[in-house]
Amino acid sequence: MNGARAKPHRELRPGDRIEITTGSARRRSLVVRGLAERSIPKEQARSLYEDVTPPPSPEELEIRRMERFFAPAASAGRPDRRERRDRRRRKGW
Repeated sequence: MNGARAKPHRELRPGDRIEITTGSARRRSLVVRGLAERSIPKEQARSLYEDVTPPPSPEELEIRRMERFFAPAASAGRPDRRERRDRRRRKGW
């Protein structure tokens, strides 16, 4: 927050600049434009901040595309009996 680390209890004020690191190690810069007293819908919440992050470079876009292409397939939830047996056999149980 404003160039320094901040703890969760730190109070925000309009005009504060926040840097957020997402799961893909991409940094986003946001400027607080307003605060809400209670929970509001996403559409209204988007009007309370301004995203000042520069657009990603073509190289960065290509890296993201390649990461998605080579990422392991997400499992469809809990493995069934056959998959559990196969895993045990591979582990040598």
